[in-house]
Amino acid sequence: MANSSTTAPPLAPGAAPARFWFRVALLLALAAGFIGLPFVILFYGGRPLPGTFTWDFAMALGFAALALAALQFALTGRLKWLTRPFGADIVYLFHRYLSWGAVAIMLAHFALLYLWHQPALGVLNPLEARWELTSGRLALGCFVALIITSQFRKVLRLKYEWWRGLHLTLAIVGFVAAVAHVLGVGNYTANPDKRWLWAAVSLAWLGLLVWVRLVRPWQQRRNPWRVVANTAHRGGVHSLELKPEGQALPGWQPGQFAWLSVGRSPFLLKEHPFTISSAPEHGPNLVFSIKPLGDDTEALINTAPGTLAYIDGPYGAFSIDRAPGAGGFVMIAGGVGITPILSNLQAMVARNDQRPVIVLYANPDWDSVSFRDELDVMRHRLELTLVHVLDAPPEGWRSESGRIDQAMLERHLPPHSRHWPHMLCGPAPMTDAVRKALKALGVPAHRIDYEVFELV
Repeated sequence: MANSSTTAPPLAPGAAPARFWFRVALLLALAAGFIGLPFVILFYGGRPLPGTFTWDFAMALGFAALALAALQFALTGRLKWLTRPFGADIVYLFHRYLSWGAVAIMLAHFALLYLWHQPALGVLNPLEARWELTSGRLALGCFVALIITSQFRKVLRLKYEWWRGLHLTLAIVGFVAAVAHVLGVGNYTANPDKRWLWAAVSLAWLGLLVWVRLVRPWQQRRNPWRVVANTAHRGGVHSLELKPEGQALPGWQPGQFAWLSVGRSPFLLKEHPFTISSAPEHGPNLVFSIKPLGDDTEALINTAPGTLAYIDGPYGAFSIDRAPGAGGFVMIAGGVGITPILSNLQAMVARNDQRPVIVLYANPDWDSVSFRDELDVMRHRLELTLVHVLDAPPEGWRSESGRIDQAMLERHLPPHSRHWPHMLCGPAPMTDAVRKALKALGVPAHRIDYEVFELV
């Protein structure tokens, strides 16, 4: 049931199938339509007498910022129909950049009014200002705080679960305050028909929130999992094996990840995203290989067998199943970034897939190389070229050392591999450097797929 090889998987952009690009175009058109919806509402049934350019532009910026703010809830809602063509990690990255743009537009909206239309702002003191103006400033403050606490979470030493709770609270308060501000000010919204339209938009947002924060956790609660094994590996990595006590994970492809909550209610904001390091062919049990990197991961690696767990997934597009016609694969990992690659390799072993694979695996030293024995066994079952790269190699080391650079890649990647899928997973500095080196070697950008190492 958990074997995803029975269905035709979506292809990577490099394969350029018509249905893939149609789905991408449709999603982008829906996003553009969502952003444009407030302007439809704005001009529906006529509009007030035109003002100056700065006034109209400031109003337009305000409506655009509100639309972008609402869109963030969809981008972070783990909606599979939205994440499937791109990968959930890319959607989350898009959310991050788009949120910066939304706040910049909000600040520009306020700045235009402050510079050219100060009377419309009233007094700045929230104790004396009209409620609808204070509501707008509250919304702006919430969204600015969202950006600061997200961008500098580690600097501020905010624990992951505290930050998630704060993030959700600021987002909800900010959006509600923004809608109240728009309705309270009444510019372009005084018409009763327009208020009904705004009410419909607000109800749609509320429905999405209820689905994500109440309905989906309720479904997870009805379909629990049980930790049946906790295995230690080199490099401090622990593998938790989970057995379904209800339905197995549907539609699972090698290399994907899921949100995992162990020993806690799924209604709490304490789940973490982890790669499923096992292959679907080895299901229905799932294996999550976790390295303690802060927050809750230190506690997770000490999870005792028998502990109840909840899973939301699968997500992600870092899978060989997205390129069934590829002549071979290049896979480059750093540290615990080997886990999605391990899953893909295990799937190839189970399927007796003898397409050539070249793996470069970077680690600080030989003792920290997780799964090195498993990878060595795979060399005898696959057409696998395995290259270990160490920062501090032991005496007599005969493989590569130092950083993965263009010269190293040129030594190990034959010219005919340039058009194979290149799958990268590891710390951002490593993947950024490797992507540049691959492009310098002539690898097309659409043949380079990388997993964002840290979603949040």
